[in-house]
Amino acid sequence: MKLQRLLKSRISLALFAGLFYLTWKSLAQYFGLHEAINGLGMDAIGLGNGGLAMAWALGHCDGLDGPVVTVARKSLETGNVNLVLPWVQTEDEGEIRKVFDQARSVRNLGAEARELADTHFFETLVRIHRAGEGAPFGGLQPAGRDLGPAVPAADKALEHGSVEQVERLLTAAIRDGIHKHFDAAMSHRKFDPDDVEAGRAYVKAYVPYVHYLERLWQAAQGAGHAHADDQHHAGHGH
Repeated sequence: MKLQRLLKSRISLALFAGLFYLTWKSLAQYFGLHEAINGLGMDAIGLGNGGLAMAWALGHCDGLDGPVVTVARKSLETGNVNLVLPWVQTEDEGEIRKVFDQARSVRNLGAEARELADTHFFETLVRIHRAGEGAPFGGLQPAGRDLGPAVPAADKALEHGSVEQVERLLTAAIRDGIHKHFDAAMSHRKFDPDDVEAGRAYVKAYVPYVHYLERLWQAAQGAGHAHADDQHHAGHGH
């Protein structure tokens, strides 16, 4: 039952963060910031093993105060490796158990050895976890980073057992994004057919509007891989 609750928690968090990421990306594109935001990595909303839409590339699970390291600390303190195994694929359990046993042994050699052993275990666990979800690992990130409003809200919703705050957050962001894209397209819709530049201005507003709604719908349905989605749009005649 604990594993089932954990998996449900991860799915809920991923869906909420993924939907917020899509909203944020589309708004950035609307304001001409799409080139910068592309550098954040589209794996943030990709499908990992088992078909879970993961949002960890936003900088959640690789933090020293993230969910993976948090449970890893408890695992080392209690000596229970089972606490971290749900975060890795079945085929990776052997490596995690081995590194866990090594860390537990080295920790007894002193404070410095304890710190080194813990860090090595955290890095190994997070690296393998991210690899299992198809995400890169650039090292453990410091605690206290600004993750934006969506991820903290998603975590708090699970802690409090209510999703109302997350719903309000996302609904407001999505509503704002829809209106901005719609208004932009409508403001250029009526143009002289012989005015090519005016027509291009309409297309420039129309394409982000349609793609924005399409991505929101796909995210809401829990369908589509980020890379495949980009290729799909690239294949459009827009």
